Amino acid sequence: MSAEAQKETLGFQTEVKQLLHLMIHSLYSNKEIFLRELISNASDACDKLRYKALEDDGLYEGQSELQVKITADPENNTVTISDSGIGMNRQDVIDHLGTIAKSGTAEFLSQLTGDQKKDSQLIGQFGVGFYSSFIVAEEVEVVTRKAGSSVGEGVRWVSKGDGEFTIETVEKAERGTAITLKLKADEKEFSEDFRLRNLIRKYSDHIAVPVLMEKQHFGEEEKPETPEFEAVNEAQALWTRSRTEVKDEEYQEFYKHVSHDFADPLSWAHNKVEGKLEYTSLLYVPGKAPFDLYHREASRGLKLYVQRVFIMDDAEQFLPLYLRFIKGVVDSNDLSLNVSREILQQDPNITSMKSALTKRVLDMLSKLAKNDAEKYQSFWNEFGNVLKEGPGEDFSNKEKIAKLLRFASTNGSDDTQNVSLTDYIERMKEGQDKIYYLTAESYNTAKNSPHLEIFRKKGIEVLLMTDRIDEWLMSHLNEFDGMQFQDVAKGELDLGDTESEEDKKAQEEAAEKVEGMVERTKELLKEQVEDVRVTHRLTESPACVVLNDGEMGEQMRQIMAAAGQEIPEAKPILELNPTHPLILKLDQEQDEDRFGELARIILDQAMLAEGRQLKDAASYVQRLNRLLLELAG
Repeated sequence: MSAEAQKETLGFQTEVKQLLHLMIHSLYSNKEIFLRELISNASDACDKLRYKALEDDGLYEGQSELQVKITADPENNTVTISDSGIGMNRQDVIDHLGTIAKSGTAEFLSQLTGDQKKDSQLIGQFGVGFYSSFIVAEEVEVVTRKAGSSVGEGVRWVSKGDGEFTIETVEKAERGTAITLKLKADEKEFSEDFRLRNLIRKYSDHIAVPVLMEKQHFGEEEKPETPEFEAVNEAQALWTRSRTEVKDEEYQEFYKHVSHDFADPLSWAHNKVEGKLEYTSLLYVPGKAPFDLYHREASRGLKLYVQRVFIMDDAEQFLPLYLRFIKGVVDSNDLSLNVSREILQQDPNITSMKSALTKRVLDMLSKLAKNDAEKYQSFWNEFGNVLKEGPGEDFSNKEKIAKLLRFASTNGSDDTQNVSLTDYIERMKEGQDKIYYLTAESYNTAKNSPHLEIFRKKGIEVLLMTDRIDEWLMSHLNEFDGMQFQDVAKGELDLGDTESEEDKKAQEEAAEKVEGMVERTKELLKEQVEDVRVTHRLTESPACVVLNDGEMGEQMRQIMAAAGQEIPEAKPILELNPTHPLILKLDQEQDEDRFGELARIILDQAMLAEGRQLKDAASYVQRLNRLLLELAG
């Protein structure tokens, strides 16, 4: 088949077209990042070839030098970024340059608002890579050949970023990829040698592969017939350098290289371990959550190197799942160069490294929380829900993780989660011996819950937990710093030694007065509730519903229902406030029908106050309407 016969025009995937349009407009103010992205991709291609060549050095095709070249052509207003890396075949080009193979892409794009400032932050979380070329280029040409293939199996890809691309088979003598950008008329600066050199030093000094540009000749210097190239970047892997030699700006740019993020990291830790195991790690806490953080099948993990040779992206075996947001590299001197994902899962050395790296991350977060509360709050807002997975996954570090957790509370004026368990304990009332909390489906439901009434009266703080994961989290947290946790909506009320003997005596007397009414209500509602009893947790409301200790709460039941799982039946306990006028009215009601109407309304209102769904909402409305008509008549 001739090369011409293999030329075809194809359309971009719908998501690519959407992303291109939004990205070109949203990232225009930060347009120079296209060069960082293209050099980063070229460096990755060189790393991948070096790894593949460990098993087959024929892939080098007699030329083992790995490098990235940048050629500027101001006369034609073009810039070319070429590498001697792994290269691509025809199918690779279609898959990588016409499609976004990331789970949740459509969902991500639906979150974009059209507000360029907001969308630029979201797109930065996505990682646009190659497509950033179209911010500055009116046309992009990619010529590539996969290492080990024949000269005639090169591929040429061309697009104006307008919805389609052409692809054809061409001859290419050298392996690797060359990307030529035909710059827009007003982007001529990116074809100028001086401007490009400054950008390479700014964004790519840390890359281990040399980035070359044509050597300049000035004055009377005779320009050679064959262009001479010189390295512009330092070309030494950043993590191999001493911490004292590396500037903060270099750490930040290296983070963007390994993560393809646009924002700076919040924190990082660079460590070299020597002894039984020898390895270097450079770990980063991102500033923004990636769009696919909650997609379990999304790629995650660290870049793995062995003796400075790249082995794999997304080596997830070095950190637990609840730390999947951490980015960075780990470079081991002890692992084999032909290590695989399967071997990593079975190697006891990896288990030791995982334990050490996990503690390193938790220490880094603890330090951030201690030294910069504002930055830690920013971290928590982005990744708090993921960190809450930790106590259930990592028993050995449960206490460390617990110190990092943050919650809203009755001490606050809004739903901001900024109260640590340590803060809570420091503010506990004299005689208080438990950490009180309440789970609910929303902040408004929680803050208005009748369960909080006695706690407000006594000035006792309650943690308000409204994230979907919170009830699951608390099933794995039994205590903190010697203090037991107590869900205020479960079990009998226990306020420790905060209640006086006078209070207890008054409560007993009030309960005795309504004993008969409680028994009548229990008999009437026996099909709907497990029990009816007097409570002293209420000061304003007539009633509330509670669950037994250990019973699955409403939050967890809704999660299981949404997942299609079978939910065990659980009847609530109805608690009545013996001093409330409505309950006293119920106690005096002799008409059994009216007693039944009023008791059922009280139960339904208590259920609604907890954010529960009524099984028969229509009957509740009818009862309430009848009562209102009586009052109106």
